[in-house]
Amino acid sequence: MNLKSLLLGSAAALVAVSDARAADAVVVAEPEAAEYVRICDVYGAGYFYIPGTETCLRIGGYVRYDIAAGDAGSFDGANHVPDRMGNGTNSAWEKNARFTLKTWTGQQTELGALKTYTEARINFGNNGGDYATGGTNWQARDKGLTLNFAWIQLGGLRAGKDESAFDTFIGYAGSVINDTLIPYGGLGTNVVQYYFEASNGFSSVISLEQGSGVVGTIDSYVPHVVGGLKFARAWGAVTGVVAYDSNYEEVAGKVRLDVTPMQNLSLFIMAGYGTDDNLLDDLNNTIDANGRGFYKQWGGNWAIWGGGTYKINQKTSFNVQISYDHDKNFAVATNIAYEIVPGFKVTGEIDYLEVGSKDTYNWTDATDKSNIGGIVRFQRSF
Repeated sequence: MNLKSLLLGSAAALVAVSDARAADAVVVAEPEAAEYVRICDVYGAGYFYIPGTETCLRIGGYVRYDIAAGDAGSFDGANHVPDRMGNGTNSAWEKNARFTLKTWTGQQTELGALKTYTEARINFGNNGGDYATGGTNWQARDKGLTLNFAWIQLGGLRAGKDESAFDTFIGYAGSVINDTLIPYGGLGTNVVQYYFEASNGFSSVISLEQGSGVVGTIDSYVPHVVGGLKFARAWGAVTGVVAYDSNYEEVAGKVRLDVTPMQNLSLFIMAGYGTDDNLLDDLNNTIDANGRGFYKQWGGNWAIWGGGTYKINQKTSFNVQISYDHDKNFAVATNIAYEIVPGFKVTGEIDYLEVGSKDTYNWTDATDKSNIGGIVRFQRSF
């Protein structure tokens, strides 16, 4: 056998073996294409599609740290804590650390946008308390988990845990930290609401509410009722809300004017009026309403709040709010907020509260007729 025949025979043998092995080879399936997260810009920045669905989700929140001092009532500073090295009591800082988690969802349906919003808060710290009378709020502690918002909205219909339309629809008060030195409403409640927004700047709301707390929670099948109307334009807005308190059969209302005279300046003034005959009659009963219901929480029949925000530059703003009520309670809050870097803001605020009827209504923890305090807030929002 010559060399040429040997080489040809060997090549034929190798081909035969290769074909046999190829017939027995395991076929590996190609991997499925990965489904990457898609950005959803229908509802604003930060939303993305939940993989495999048409629902858009946004996750956010903030981490906050507050340091406060001063007279109780102006900030509710921690007064009269025990003196560990003596026989008396001391005043101390009030501090609070908070983690807040928020979620938003949105999806387009044949009946309009289907949305949800949730907000839960966890706090650790202390606040105002009188050790001498057995109070314990001065102690730093876990304050527990609170559910502040959890609602579903389809089109204009909203149901779930929210804050009262008596406050949300009209825009609360000013941009200060302690905007409730003269309180203006009831805040947290379960609601069933309907919002209507026209193309000509008008919008309205009707809200059936459960209320909250000893005075505010409804005591029958009759809900509290809130209605509101707003007209908004580039120059500002005019808003009005009216609330019916079904527990005490009282009525309260607020009217607010917002104006923007220049690009970096916004001003507001808000006035409230409410009846309180039945609330005052309840002073001697087991529920001490003190003339303040779930909606009319200011002293006496009327109150007024005013103030504004001046943007000094892109990072710095100056905020002020002044308020006064029928019972001669007077409050001023002013602060400067500075955004060090995007998402991280530091705010320093000074608060003053003059109590006009401290002996009649125990609605504040004020230790004196005139009270002053301050707070520094660090907040990282994401």
